[in-house]
Amino acid sequence: EVSRFLAAFGDRLVNRASTTWRGLDDAARAAGPAALLAAHPTLMKRPVIDRDGVLTLGWTAEVKPLILK
Repeated sequence: EVSRFLAAFGDRLVNRASTTWRGLDDAARAAGPAALLAAHPTLMKRPVIDRDGVLTLGWTAEVKPLILK
């Protein structure tokens, strides 16, 4: 599933506001999104919502009406 999420969202899937991200050194941060998520799964931004094959990332004001209808 992570491969599918990466195809849909690219590097936006990496949560750069997380405490895990802040704890990484520059060398670790330089890795690509797939490598980062493999090494540190908690870096994945959540939630990823799959509704009828349509993926959304995060629980934002734009996403809520789509999911709650």
